[in-house]
Amino acid sequence: MGELTIKMPDVGEGIAEAELVEWHVAVGDLIREDAVIAAVMTDKATVEIPSPRDGKVLWLGAELNTKVAVGAPLIRLEVEGEVVEARHASRAEAPKSAPAQQTPATAPAALAKAASPTPTTPARQALAPLGAAMRTEGERPMASPAIRLRAQEAGVDLRQVPGSGPAGRITHEDIDAFLSGRGRPATTNARRADTSVEEIKIVGLRRVIAERMAQAKAHIPHITYVEEIDMTALEELRETLNRERKPDQPKLTILPFLMRAMVRAIAVHSQFSARYDDDANVLHRYGGVHVGIATQTPTGLMVPVVRHAEALDLWATALEMQRVSEAARTGAASREELSGSTITISSLGALGGVVSTPVINYPEVAIIGVNKLATRPVWDGAAFVPRKMMNLSSSFDHRIIDGWDAAVFIQRIKTLLETPALIFVEG
Repeated sequence: MGELTIKMPDVGEGIAEAELVEWHVAVGDLIREDAVIAAVMTDKATVEIPSPRDGKVLWLGAELNTKVAVGAPLIRLEVEGEVVEARHASRAEAPKSAPAQQTPATAPAALAKAASPTPTTPARQALAPLGAAMRTEGERPMASPAIRLRAQEAGVDLRQVPGSGPAGRITHEDIDAFLSGRGRPATTNARRADTSVEEIKIVGLRRVIAERMAQAKAHIPHITYVEEIDMTALEELRETLNRERKPDQPKLTILPFLMRAMVRAIAVHSQFSARYDDDANVLHRYGGVHVGIATQTPTGLMVPVVRHAEALDLWATALEMQRVSEAARTGAASREELSGSTITISSLGALGGVVSTPVINYPEVAIIGVNKLATRPVWDGAAFVPRKMMNLSSSFDHRIIDGWDAAVFIQRIKTLLETPALIFVEG
């Protein structure tokens, strides 16, 4: 028998390190070649790392939620044959269709068959009292990021949840059992002061988001401009097109119309489709319009990109926006689909509020924020009439965009949205 040390592979061009977000194996597990051993997160995507050989896990080289440098020892296996030199994993691929944070329940079948729980797990389960966690004092519960997020949202203390997975790992079924009352300690109706303080380490995608927001606010002097848009005519057009759409055409929302209006406005005001390199003091102004769509996903905010929106018609714009947004939500988006935007749209739909102050997607120079659509009374010169109104709250990099230019740009978008036929007039 020999030992094989698998090193952290190169997970992307220019990536020097990645954050370890999940172990799919534990010390003592038997694993097969190509079984996923770990998942790491870069600033672009979550990448699964497979095993290059069959073997038994002897050692894990990093704690969860820590950064691991490319080339650093990641895991050591006992393998058949002579002692072999340390090597990188044979391949590391971003998941194609699985969510970015994969739980043990969705791990590859080969891993599920090969992994063997530690001998002490059944004993610990048998001896643990109902409602008590099956772990020693101070031991950190083993759970995937998806489980931790669910527990946080449900207000569940994972230290009180018995884990039925390998090595005591907590599964979705364990959470279900706890919430159903089988593992919940008895409570009384008496009201008590809650003096608990929960410490939550900001890791993974949430840490990437925090770093990007801090970078954007620290580097970019924002100016936010708010304008109200009369969407009555556009809404009538949208409803008509949706009634008459073909089976293979997507249902139209407001955003494809906004994107088409932005493309028309940028054709005249090209400085808004740009990225500013403040280290080199160089503004990169793009001929193509690559629109980022701020998208809420189960793991946090992502910005998939509709590339070359200037080359798409209304229906193609809607279809591509739907495709990349869904890919981001399911964790199937590629690195290319999550980078390269030149201007971004931020929309919370019905939760959009009346006014917002969107943060620019660094290093872009503009972001268009969409607020909720509402019927409001509008004075037409003789009486108040009901109109469907919506605000645009848009932020600009004041180092590059003057307030006057920002206003002119938004006023052009306003004209196009309020007279939607202009969106389709060429020239």
